[in-house]
Amino acid sequence: MKTEIRFSGLGGQGIITAAVILGRAAALYAGKHVVQTQSYGPEARGGASASAVIISDEPIYYPKVTNPDIYAIMSEEAYKKYGSSAPSDALMLIDPGFVSSRPSCKYYEVPATASAKEKLGKTVFANVVMLGGILEATKVVSYEALEKAVLDSVPKGTEEANKKALEIGREIIRSQQK
Repeated sequence: MKTEIRFSGLGGQGIITAAVILGRAAALYAGKHVVQTQSYGPEARGGASASAVIISDEPIYYPKVTNPDIYAIMSEEAYKKYGSSAPSDALMLIDPGFVSSRPSCKYYEVPATASAKEKLGKTVFANVVMLGGILEATKVVSYEALEKAVLDSVPKGTEEANKKALEIGREIIRSQQK
């Protein structure tokens, strides 16, 4: 099985880091084939940012995401550029604090930025909150694989806060699935 995931938002939101962490979880801890790509505007912060991950049981011969199955969108600009044409069978996770549009496909509202600030005191954890949401909504990798990849990737001293961020994202999705 092959899954294509596109992360998009603004520079500084951890869009690329989230894709790298998910790719690491799939490749190193789930034994999958993975390709991760990224693009961003010339501005380091605030410019358009996108990253994509392909996770597959088989070798991947074309490294570009062509038809995402899953979208994680963290800005209105990113929605307009990448999400507005999502097919009806896609799944989208949007941060409602930054995205006012709503897709025609199935979607979850994941207030990643607001939740990170409210529950962890810093918006820097928003990307990991979104990863927790993706995990709970899709089961694209196991919790154990994603947790290991997060802990491998985050600065020392932030491990517990990042584990909490993963759990916050999972709980947001659980509350919408009831």
